[in-house]
Amino acid sequence: MTGAYALHALADDERAAFERHLAGCEPCAQETAELSATAARLGLAATVTPASAMRERVLRRVSSVRQEPPGVSTAVRAGRSGTRGRSLSRWALAACLAAAAALGGTTVWQHQRAEDALSRSRSAERATDGIAAVLAAPDARTRTAALGDDATGTVVVSRKRDRAVFVVAGMARPGAGKVYQLWFDDGGTMRSAGLMDPGRTDQAVLLGGAVDGASGMGVTVEPAGGSTKPTSAPLALVGFPA
Repeated sequence: MTGAYALHALADDERAAFERHLAGCEPCAQETAELSATAARLGLAATVTPASAMRERVLRRVSSVRQEPPGVSTAVRAGRSGTRGRSLSRWALAACLAAAAALGGTTVWQHQRAEDALSRSRSAERATDGIAAVLAAPDARTRTAALGDDATGTVVVSRKRDRAVFVVAGMARPGAGKVYQLWFDDGGTMRSAGLMDPGRTDQAVLLGGAVDGASGMGVTVEPAGGSTKPTSAPLALVGFPA
């Protein structure tokens, strides 16, 4: 579906499904970005910038041209084609040129969306690599805590890599307009370590930033987008393993 997506030729439901796939598939994201870039270059090479007043002139002309009434004979229509037909053809051509010019902009927009999806895919891949590196580190140490409602959270710390991963299982969704935010506990001062995915109950999150001597981590419920400092009591405070 990469070619159809790059040309903006998918139905709404197909496009939504493909974009969900695109966010986690780097090969498809790469191919879509390349196809979109090619289509954008071809579109821009063929586009012509219409006059700024073209749209107004077309709309004004359309409103002043009467539709052909039903039952008009072919001969009558042919007789009228000499003057009005040529006039309408010019305006139809102008409208088509304006539409063709707009297609170049649509292709560029589609290309940008593909580039954004590719960027998200690469970001997700970097996060996955970071998680794997911490979990596989020889000095990795873990500590598990209960998060309520049978949910559990395990923090994995690699002092050598100066990074930490938080793995949760069975965590309830935070509710509309809310998100779980992670924090480093720097001796009682909470430092933001990123947001969890509010749509997933099981996930592994690479904490944002270095451990940098933090004694532990916490989890709070915050407004969507996160907060600069905690605005609610922590659901859990987990000390880092020695």
